[in-house]
Amino acid sequence: MRKIAFAFGLLAMLQLPLTAHAYVGPGAGAGTLAIVLGILSSIFLAFVGILWYPIKRLIKTWKASSKPAAEPKRKVEEHQLRQ
Repeated sequence: MRKIAFAFGLLAMLQLPLTAHAYVGPGAGAGTLAIVLGILSSIFLAFVGILWYPIKRLIKTWKASSKPAAEPKRKVEEHQLRQ
């Protein structure tokens, strides 16, 4: 049964024309291109949005930990009083 279905499917595929004579107008082509670019850019921006903020937070904490600790405020006030 499987071989018969495969043979009929193969015969049906051979009956199809090899070339399609179709015309896509400039409006439909531009609209299709805009939709494809919109979908691709939204996927890209979703990845950037998901990945950028954790990376930004990691960079901010890394920079904060690499800075030397500031002098405490109390020592600054004592130094000003001595002058």
